[in-house]
Amino acid sequence: MANEEENAGHVKRQLAKLFGASLRATVPDEPEVEPLIAATADEKFGDYQCNNAMSIFSKTKGSGTGFRNPRSVGQAIKENLPPSEMVESSSVAGPGFVNVRLSRDWIAKNIEKMLLGGIENWAPQLPVKRAVVDFSSPNIAKEMHVGHLRSTIIGDALARMLEFSNVDVLRRNHVGDWGTQFGMLIEFLFEKYPNWEDVSETAIGDLQAFYKASKQRFDSDAAFKERAQQAVVHLQGGESKYRQAWSQICEISRKEFDRVYQRLGVQLEEKGESFYNPYIPDVIKELSQLQLVKESEGARVIFIEGSNIPLIVVKRDGGFNYASTDLTALWYRLNEEKAEWIIYVTDVGQQQHFDLVFKAAKLAGWLPADGSTYPKASHVGFGLVLGEDGKRFRTRSSEVVRLVDLLDEAKTRSKKALIERGKAEEWTELELEQTAEAVGYGAVKYADLKNNRLTNYTFDFDQMLNDKGNTAVYLLYAHARICSIIRKSGKDIEELKKTGTIVLDHAGERELGLHLLRFSEASVVEEACTNLLPNVLCEYLYNLSEIFTKRFYSNCQVVGSAEETSRLLLCEATAIVMRKCFYLLGIVPVYKI
Repeated sequence: MANEEENAGHVKRQLAKLFGASLRATVPDEPEVEPLIAATADEKFGDYQCNNAMSIFSKTKGSGTGFRNPRSVGQAIKENLPPSEMVESSSVAGPGFVNVRLSRDWIAKNIEKMLLGGIENWAPQLPVKRAVVDFSSPNIAKEMHVGHLRSTIIGDALARMLEFSNVDVLRRNHVGDWGTQFGMLIEFLFEKYPNWEDVSETAIGDLQAFYKASKQRFDSDAAFKERAQQAVVHLQGGESKYRQAWSQICEISRKEFDRVYQRLGVQLEEKGESFYNPYIPDVIKELSQLQLVKESEGARVIFIEGSNIPLIVVKRDGGFNYASTDLTALWYRLNEEKAEWIIYVTDVGQQQHFDLVFKAAKLAGWLPADGSTYPKASHVGFGLVLGEDGKRFRTRSSEVVRLVDLLDEAKTRSKKALIERGKAEEWTELELEQTAEAVGYGAVKYADLKNNRLTNYTFDFDQMLNDKGNTAVYLLYAHARICSIIRKSGKDIEELKKTGTIVLDHAGERELGLHLLRFSEASVVEEACTNLLPNVLCEYLYNLSEIFTKRFYSNCQVVGSAEETSRLLLCEATAIVMRKCFYLLGIVPVYKI
């Protein structure tokens, strides 16, 4: 990872160093003052500002510093600012805000360095080396639904952003592959298919229907129910026949899940509930030795201060539950996998459950009590996907929407739009298929990720596949147009990177250059990671596309202009940053349209 001296792209960090030196000179008796650097709200005042003056004045007034008011503090901070090639000018506004305008040459040089050295030099620096991201997590023998779509898309984006930030990410699929329902499924398999060892995936067919039929049998037939309950005992006791049948059901389900993951381009390592099962007794023993586990109404529980309900870790019948498994998984991730940050991506309805689990872990001393330092655990909640009627998104027959069908529909609609634009005549069938996939799947992902994850959003194919507004289609087309400009120039862009220079004399050039540089800041990828909000990156990407199209390209001729080389390099830098944003969001770029 590049250090801060090398990685000049981190604008705020570089400015913080300059203002840090100024603050030490301005208030030498206050050595611990941290520079407060922010982008300016109004670009006419400059690009960034230091906001320390008011707090310094309120802290030091009457102590003989001679400052008359916050503005005089700001003036002193400005005058003590060391000379730097990155600052073109500085000024004081209002009650002491110290504004700086960055040097055009410095912005240009940093973009040139990125073009030569790669965008990885603009990666954030996070205070964590290894993280677990627990996402998707469907239940075996049940269909993946739109809730799993949200978890999968959001979790994958967070994992990608952390990986870009040089964090070792363990992508975990905590599938529901253990518990009482498996007795029901196994017994139904034995009953329906006497030669169950040879049963293929096609014979069982729709696992969802298989699950429903077994559940119906379980609820209506007392003898079957008793056999199913015994089957759970045999399975959990490790009997080979039951383990083999369980494995078979899990494998068929896995293939269904993989059809979704392949379409989404998502990589996951499965460590389901069953993986942690052998560790549960020792974890409960450890918690009991710490005197955290108490008897309550026949169950064993952990009482959490401030909560009306305790965390049940052993049920009345002696069995384990979600809390037992989740506590054990957290213990394993901290102690065996040495993760410093464990991130759980599930719907907001599970917030209370995870809150209790994390508090229990703090009581046990696994996590710091204040939650502000590492290791730490975070719950990433998300809202519902709604239909056009404002209710939970379902099919017309009130069934949960199958994700495979939903993604295929997005691709089909995308392909139809491309054919209507005459691309079937221009492109090969492979090009048409690949572009339809990239646009269709990208549209579904971006429509989800651009929203603050905590809010509900309405699933609307027409809106998400619109080529105007804040949609993946608009962004992908904008990227393709930039690639087209570079191609039409006939220039070797790789050669230009080595020999060309960037000049930001036009206001549109400078605005684009500054926004490109801001990709490396805490306000983009780092903020998205720190606050676990992918929509921050979506907003940056959309604004980049708008600045390129409406401020730069509309006002600055590229091909055939006297500034062609510089402007082609700006086009290439924009395309590189867009592609990195697409990658971090799990979207495949298109290069022609």
